[in-house]
Amino acid sequence: MITFLIALIVAIIFVIIVMPPFIKRMHNQGFLGKDMNKYKKPLIAELGGVIVFLGFSFSVFTSIFIATYLKWITIDLSVLLAGFCTIAIIAFVGFIDDIIGWKKGIRQWQHALFPIIAAMPLVAIAAGETTMFIPFIGSINFGIIYPLIIIPIGVTGASNAFNMLAGFNGLEAGQGIILTSTLTIIALVTGQTTAVVLGIAMIGALIGFLFFNWFPAKIFGGDTLTLMVGANLAVMCIIGNMETIGVLIMALFFVEFFIKAKHKMKSECFGIPNKKEELSPNPKGGSITQVIMKIGKGKLTEPKLVLIILGIQLIICIGALMFFFIY
Repeated sequence: MITFLIALIVAIIFVIIVMPPFIKRMHNQGFLGKDMNKYKKPLIAELGGVIVFLGFSFSVFTSIFIATYLKWITIDLSVLLAGFCTIAIIAFVGFIDDIIGWKKGIRQWQHALFPIIAAMPLVAIAAGETTMFIPFIGSINFGIIYPLIIIPIGVTGASNAFNMLAGFNGLEAGQGIILTSTLTIIALVTGQTTAVVLGIAMIGALIGFLFFNWFPAKIFGGDTLTLMVGANLAVMCIIGNMETIGVLIMALFFVEFFIKAKHKMKSECFGIPNKKEELSPNPKGGSITQVIMKIGKGKLTEPKLVLIILGIQLIICIGALMFFFIY
């Protein structure tokens, strides 16, 4: 536990120290984006996901150092590095997307293709267990189908799903913390130390980032952040044998997918802010955020909207934890 506490603190402190000068640098270099949920559309620094990735990486390597030299924990280094490579590749894809711009970024089919390529390190070492527990059915051994098909689908699905519900101050970081914490708790209980290392590192980096991303945000995470967090969730589920729980905690994103699919994947999450910074739903709809804005009758501010979504996500994750401990 001391190792995980150290790794958590390392990630938080790294991000908190490095982020302020990085924000200043982004302003000087012109890497700025409009805050679409603010009435005056202020320009906010972008590429915050880069620092989150560095904080995450530094924390992971800290855990590896402790495991190697102090022997406080035991980890499967080959599995950990394969998972880290997958996360790093997807973070790089997100970085390229952020550099190109969210209007002219990587196309939808490329978002599906690149994560499949990124999953290859996990496929190469046949990470995870081929036997999965499916509710109401029981345990099923998928054999070679698991590494060759299920792993790439899982990485692609999780990274892109997490990227769908975003665009509000503190939302991505908040959801990332809740989702990753859920998997980390289960990994701790089941003794999946390698998965815990990834979970603790991501939680710490996201906590540090949230100091700068909560309303009013000073920096955005971008696709670098969302794709990376989604990929980390997938990797944790795979190497920690938590696939069923992973599907359950992503329920909100399945709903978001179906809503967006109904709108041919062309809708956005943003609201229409008034001078009081209250958000009205976009007439075109197409997101859970739009549904909540309609229920709020255009009176919800961005922080309230985000807290509602985080509350829903927390309830889902608590339900998933109850399912795990019961079954």
